[in-house]
Amino acid sequence: MDRIKVALLMEEQGLVPLFFHSDIEICKKVVKAVYDGGSRLLEFTNRGVFAHEIFSELSKYVRKELPEMALGVGSVTDAATASLYMQCGASFIVTPCMREDIAVVCNRRKVMFAPGCGSLTEIGKAEELGCEVVKLFPGSVYGPKFIKSIKGPQPWTKIMPTGGVSPTEENLKSWFDAGAVCVGMGSKLISKELVKNEQFVELSELTKKTLALISDLRNG
Repeated sequence: MDRIKVALLMEEQGLVPLFFHSDIEICKKVVKAVYDGGSRLLEFTNRGVFAHEIFSELSKYVRKELPEMALGVGSVTDAATASLYMQCGASFIVTPCMREDIAVVCNRRKVMFAPGCGSLTEIGKAEELGCEVVKLFPGSVYGPKFIKSIKGPQPWTKIMPTGGVSPTEENLKSWFDAGAVCVGMGSKLISKELVKNEQFVELSELTKKTLALISDLRNG
């Protein structure tokens, strides 16, 4: 899936679920659950050795069974790792920090890159490097007021807070009222309890409810 389509999908959907598990069968069930709940985005978090092998199998599964899903990778910290994941089929790359080397390899492949930024200077640099969406991380530290302040001088900037985001009306309203283009949500959406107890129907319902809430908040 090309970078522009992914960027538009992020803006349209407003939610990027984040998830990692070392068991490929659990990963398949989780991605299927959020897909059934209406999400067409999922960020696989790069954690530990051999994580790319899990992603590779998950990517093949998604391409065959869930063709509308844009499957990306987060917590990438160098260009070599980004290239490896793109070779495994990643539709987008997300990082915790601003990395020019990753921007270069992603641009070569026309793959969307959302770098973690924590200042207006970093955001400006990311946009100069062609980033359509920048990640605000950790969102819990900066808060919605940071986004609102950035949108003043730069109304064109598209920010995705990650960390400190939960599927409650109060929390989501604060982010979208401030001007967030979408939000990244991990354990508050795909909780350890739901995964451990294999409550995948409940995960689908929570995903559906969260997407509907985001839509209502932005269109209300």
